[in-house]
Amino acid sequence: MPQRFPPSSPIDPRRLLREAVAAFNANQFAAAETRCQQLLANAPGDARALALYGAVLHGQGRYADAEHVFGGLVNLEPGTALHWVNLGTARRCAGKYEQALQAYTRAAELGCATADFYFNVGLTHMDRRDYESARAVLKKALDLDPADASIRSEYIKACYESMQTEEALAAVQGWNDFSQLAPDQLAMLAARLMNLGEMQRAESVIGQLGSSQLDVHAMLTLAQIMERTNRLDEAERLIERLSHDPRASSLGTDLLLTQAQLAQRRGDHEHACELFQRVLRGVEHFHDRHFVLFPLLKSLDALQRNDEAFAVMSEAHVSQVEHLKLTAPLAVARGTPTWEIARWSCDPADIAQWDHTGAPSLEDSPVFVLAFPRSGTTLLEQTLDAHPQLKSMDEQPIVQAALDDILAAGVRYPEEMGRLTAGQVKALRARYFERAAARVNLAPGQRLVDKNPLNMLRLPTIKRLFPNAPIILAIRHPCDVIVSCFMQHFRAPHFVLLCSDLQSLAEGYRRSFDFWYQQAAMLSPNVLEIRYESFVADFERGVREMAEFLRLPWHDAMLAPTEHARAKGYISTPSYSQVVQPVNQKAVGRWRAYERHLAPIIPRLQPYLQRWGYSDR
Repeated sequence: MPQRFPPSSPIDPRRLLREAVAAFNANQFAAAETRCQQLLANAPGDARALALYGAVLHGQGRYADAEHVFGGLVNLEPGTALHWVNLGTARRCAGKYEQALQAYTRAAELGCATADFYFNVGLTHMDRRDYESARAVLKKALDLDPADASIRSEYIKACYESMQTEEALAAVQGWNDFSQLAPDQLAMLAARLMNLGEMQRAESVIGQLGSSQLDVHAMLTLAQIMERTNRLDEAERLIERLSHDPRASSLGTDLLLTQAQLAQRRGDHEHACELFQRVLRGVEHFHDRHFVLFPLLKSLDALQRNDEAFAVMSEAHVSQVEHLKLTAPLAVARGTPTWEIARWSCDPADIAQWDHTGAPSLEDSPVFVLAFPRSGTTLLEQTLDAHPQLKSMDEQPIVQAALDDILAAGVRYPEEMGRLTAGQVKALRARYFERAAARVNLAPGQRLVDKNPLNMLRLPTIKRLFPNAPIILAIRHPCDVIVSCFMQHFRAPHFVLLCSDLQSLAEGYRRSFDFWYQQAAMLSPNVLEIRYESFVADFERGVREMAEFLRLPWHDAMLAPTEHARAKGYISTPSYSQVVQPVNQKAVGRWRAYERHLAPIIPRLQPYLQRWGYSDR
C-alpha cells in the first residue's frame, strides 16, 4: 500500500509535477513515482499529484495500490467523474469486476459519456464474459470515436463472441488503417478476421505482422493462426522460437496449450495428453476447463483410453454450460432447445397453391448440403468446392434469413407459403443471392454450394425459393453422429445445450429426421442421400455419383479434397484438422468403443438404425 511520507524541505511543486508528468509519459515509472512521493510528502491532499501517483502505480501493474490511491481521491473529490473512472479501471485490472462497474456507474451519474469511458466499461464486461453487454457499450464507444482502432477491434470481438456475425462484419467493412494497433493487437485482429471468414483481410494483417518486431504474445497468436489454417510447419517454427525466448514466461499456460495442440496434430497423443493435463492444473476457474478438456479428450480417444475420454467429455460439457451462464445467460435460462421449428408443418393444400413461375433450373440453383452435424458434410463440401464450376462458402445463416424475410412479409410459416406471390418469391430469391454475394465471389458460370447441416430443418424455405435445387443429404450411423457431436467443442449456445447430454442430443437427432422425412414426403425435394460409410469406402464411386446428380462435367480435382482444403487454408468447421487428412475410414464405427454409455439412447435412435440398415451393436 502507498506509504505516508515525512515532510521534506521546501520544494517547487510545479517543477516536480512537470518532471513527474514527463517521466510518466516516457514510461519512466520509477522516476515518476519518486517525484509523486516528494510532492505528496509536502502536500498529502494534492489531487493532481494523487491522480498522477495512482496512474503511475497502475502503469506498473500495482493495481491494488492504485485502487487505494483512487479510492482516497473519490473521498477527497467525490463529484469528479474522472476519479471514479480511474477507480473503476484499477478495480477492473485487479479482477474486481462488479466493484469496477459500481465505480463506472457513479462516473456515468456524474455525466461521464466519452468514448474512453465506454471503452473501459466495455472491457470490464468482456473480462466478466458478458459479451452482450460489452457489445452494446462498445458500440457507443465506436459511435463516438469510429477512428479508434482499439475500440473497433474489441467491438468486433464482442460481436463475434456474442454470435452477432453480421454486426462484426459490418464493423470490418471499410476498415483498412491498422497503424494504431501494436503487434499483439494486430495478431488478435488477424485471428478475429479469420474467424469471421475474412481470410484475404486476415492475410493482409498477417503480412503487416511479418514486417513488425513481434512480441511473444503476437508470436503465439500467429502460431495459433498457422495451426488453425493447417500451416503446421510454420506454427512449429514459431513455437520453437518461443520456447527459447525468456520473455515467453509471461504467456503462462497459453504457450503450453498450443504446444499440446501441435503435438496432437503430429499424432503424438501421449505427449499431448501430458501437456493438456499440465495446462488443466493451471486453470483457475471450472467454467474455463472445457477449453482444455475438449482437445484432451480427442487424444484420449486416439489412444483408445475410452473410459477416460468419456469422463472428460462429460466434465467438459458441464464446464461449458457453466461458461454459458456467463456468456449467454438467456440461452441457459431457456433451457435445452425444444426444436420449435420442427413443430410446424407444411399444408398439402397450401403446397398445391405454390407458384413456381420464374424458378431457376437445377443448374441455376444453389447446391444445398444438409445433414445432422458431424455426418461428413465438410468432406462433401470440400469435394464439391474442388470442382471449378462450384464455389462453397463457410456455413452461413442465409436460409434462416430468408425464412425471417417470409415471416416479415406477414406469412404464417410454413403452412401458408402459398400466399407468397411469384414476385415476392423472386425478391426473396434475389435477397438470398445478395447475402451470399457478401460472403463469396462467384465467377461467371459458377454455382453456389450452401453447406449448413441443420438447414434440413428449413426444407420448406429451400423448396419454396428453389423448387428445382439439388439437395445432398449426408447420412451416417446415428451412434457415430451422436458420439462425434458429444466430443465437439461447439460455439452456438443452442447447440452447446443440445449436446450437453446424450439424451437431449439423441432427442434432437430424432426430431430433426422425423421433421425432414415428414416434410420431404409432401415436398418431394430433388435429393441424393449419401452414406458416409459408403462414400469413404469407395470414394471415387461416391464422387462420380454426386457429380452425375448435379449434372456436372467430370473433373479430377474432386478426387483430391485434401489438397484443395490445404490450399484453401481456413476451414470454419470443427473438422478443419480432419479434412486435410487423406480420405479414410478411421471414424467409421467409433461409437462401438462407447457402446455401454450409448445403451440408454439407442432405443430412441432405433427407427433410423432400421431405416438405413445400421446395426445397433
